[in-house]
Amino acid sequence: MASAAGIVIEVAEDGRHLSLDRGFMVVSTRGDEIGRVPLDDIAVLIGTAHGLTYSNNLLLALLERECAVILCGRNFSPAAILWPVDGHHVQAQRMRAQAEITDAFKNRLWQAIARAKVRNQGAVLEALGQPAGAFLELARRLRSGDPENIEAQAARRYWPLLFGPDFRRDSDEPGINGLLNYGYAVLRGGTARAVAAAGLHPTLGLKHSNRSNPMCLVDDLLEPFRPLVDILVHRLAADGRLEVDRDTKRVLAGILVQDLRTEAGVTPLGTCLFRLASSLAQLLLGERQVLDLPLSPLPLDLVSPHTRKEGAHGTQRVSPDVDDGDV
Repeated sequence: MASAAGIVIEVAEDGRHLSLDRGFMVVSTRGDEIGRVPLDDIAVLIGTAHGLTYSNNLLLALLERECAVILCGRNFSPAAILWPVDGHHVQAQRMRAQAEITDAFKNRLWQAIARAKVRNQGAVLEALGQPAGAFLELARRLRSGDPENIEAQAARRYWPLLFGPDFRRDSDEPGINGLLNYGYAVLRGGTARAVAAAGLHPTLGLKHSNRSNPMCLVDDLLEPFRPLVDILVHRLAADGRLEVDRDTKRVLAGILVQDLRTEAGVTPLGTCLFRLASSLAQLLLGERQVLDLPLSPLPLDLVSPHTRKEGAHGTQRVSPDVDDGDV
């Protein structure tokens, strides 16, 4: 399994060319080198520039290291993720088990994931001093497969409380929506990397099943972690920082090093994604009984100091180190 540690690099300037040189990714423009990064340090590579070119050798070397390569389209929404064909030594066995999973088992797994998401949404609102009691009740009521669509009910309550009654989640819109898109793209890249490392197929999802989505399982597993992005975007919006620029990208790129509470102690989100994907693979083979999800609620230190309120669950230390290697 690849290490969950690593940096997020975005290439946002037109005219850049990315190539491979003796274990380094080299960034150049018009034939002149402007920087290089060790391949082993890269966890996620995000391409948002339009005039951007790559060497095939570089892409192959990144995929060999299970680095997620994300190509973004309009308003920073991911348009494609490159995924390694061979991600784990028992990949074939795990994918067969994944393909044969019953609907009943899928429903139980989704119940655990969706409950964690709704609880974490409530924790975000509680940290911001908003009414959140309904979210604990909604999570409790969420049954196998979510037949009552509790997740959607929670979302309808959540967004107006988080960003105001006029806010609508629309991935084509700028401002808050653009920031959310970028944060989710980073999270999606980290989750895709974890899924590949666990030897699972990203298209064979538990709940997401859109036939045009090649990353259904990735989108399933990242759901409990979305509120981490949401609260970071809330902090940026509260400070009047609504543009997806170098500074806001740096904040959002740090999501993968955010510390979470787990049964094993405080662990970076990137490592939590690896553990969750690995635990799913083990569950499919009957090697364990429950998913390895971080403990709820989310750490409250993500809220900016002038809005944070001490909740019943206390606060959690957050790593201050963010390195997005923006070029």
